[in-house]
Amino acid sequence: TDKMAVLKFACAAVLAIAVLDAICTYGEKYLTTSVAQWVSYDLRLTIYSHIQRLSLAFHDHERTGDLISRVTDDIENIQSFIMNGLLWKFTLIALSVVPVLFAIVYSYTRRIKKASREVRKKEGEITSVVQEVFSSIRVVKAFAREDYEVRRMEQESLEAVDIAMRARTLKAKLTPLVGIVVALGTGLVLWFGARLVMSGVFTAGSLVVFILYLGKMYKPMQEISKMTDTYSKAAVGYERIQEILQTQIEVKDLPKAKKAPKLKGEIEFNNVSFSYAPESPTLKNISFKMNAGEVSALVGPTGAGKTSIISLLARFYDPDQGVIRIDGTDVRQFQQKSLRQQMSFVLQETVLFHASVWQNIAYGRPGCTRAEIIKAAEMANATEFIEKLPDGYNTVIGERGMTLSGGQRQRIAIARAVIRNTPILLLDEPTTGLDSASEKLVFEALDRLMEGRTSVVIAHRLSTVQRANMILVVANGEIAERGNHEELMKLNGIYAELHKLQFREEEPELTKAS
Repeated sequence: TDKMAVLKFACAAVLAIAVLDAICTYGEKYLTTSVAQWVSYDLRLTIYSHIQRLSLAFHDHERTGDLISRVTDDIENIQSFIMNGLLWKFTLIALSVVPVLFAIVYSYTRRIKKASREVRKKEGEITSVVQEVFSSIRVVKAFAREDYEVRRMEQESLEAVDIAMRARTLKAKLTPLVGIVVALGTGLVLWFGARLVMSGVFTAGSLVVFILYLGKMYKPMQEISKMTDTYSKAAVGYERIQEILQTQIEVKDLPKAKKAPKLKGEIEFNNVSFSYAPESPTLKNISFKMNAGEVSALVGPTGAGKTSIISLLARFYDPDQGVIRIDGTDVRQFQQKSLRQQMSFVLQETVLFHASVWQNIAYGRPGCTRAEIIKAAEMANATEFIEKLPDGYNTVIGERGMTLSGGQRQRIAIARAVIRNTPILLLDEPTTGLDSASEKLVFEALDRLMEGRTSVVIAHRLSTVQRANMILVVANGEIAERGNHEELMKLNGIYAELHKLQFREEEPELTKAS
């Protein structure tokens, strides 16, 4: 009876231990997964938010694909390490008594980490190539460059294979080396142990138990050799993320920056100089004043600095010297968000999102009503073509609006600017590349949009700005001439020469803003 009770107790104990082990295993997996997911969530939002806040100077020289890789793949590598690497401390304890193993693992880990860094860099380059080609697929097909792009991807992929194989070869060498050292240690224990058993000093059972414990002691060391690749990827991912997070935000709000009040739009540049690179000045000590509610134009050759003036006005960059004022206040005294909320942009390269027409227009002012969106579309001469789309305003227009013509995309961009209803309007060559019919519709829409607003217009075609209140001729980063059309023609200088070269009969004109 006693033996039966002991047997029952033993069976119950085994079952209880098994159940407890299952519960603990589940708890461990749940907790590690939960920790990994939340760390990943927090880290992804942190780096994404930081990249959003970085100035345009950072984005000017970074490749989009590499940034995408840092936000996605590098985060996943860290997440994987958190989920699978919680035996690290125990491994370090075991390695502390086995210096040979430690030396091997340490040496190979450094080499694998370096190789992993090269792998991640190459993966970022491949992502950039894919993103670049897919976003420019029309150009690729138009120039029949499909074969060239395939060869380019093949070359990038071959380089990636070569780099990845070097990294994998290092990992493949590490695990067997650790296995050999572990086998050597076990063999030595077995050899000495067997001699002790034969001499009667040690029992065979004790030797078996010791070897089992020895296996458990060595197991973490073997696991770390298997995890070296995961650790290296996580370490490289962490370094790449830190490179972004440690990048300073060049254009940021001053500690005492205030929310911009309702602006009238009087613009003043006072001795402003600016350069994208120290050795190459873009703007040189320029000064001018634009009156509120008037149309001012910037003309001049490509690369003269016209777009830089608009970028400085919107505070995408800060000038190297000088002051930019709106309504008499230095723009640096305003919070950036509140400043840009009082500006509308219509750019040469129209950017639309893979969303409905409603959503693209409403992007200018979240929370606007459907009636306001329709009114904005009417002012932008966009209603007619929108209503002919398969689902009208609910039609999803495709990535970058590629399902629409250039004129249609530009009119949606104008509707987006209309709905913002801001006192300042910035137009950067808004009619470039449009056919005559589309250009006429866009001009009519812009006329309505500019009425009563401070409008700054960049244009290569001088016929589009002849009725501007003031025209600034920008050349070599300086204001070479200023005045209205008639005054500049009388000067018989740069503007007059450009006008003669571009003169055409019956071109649409922007009416003078009232």
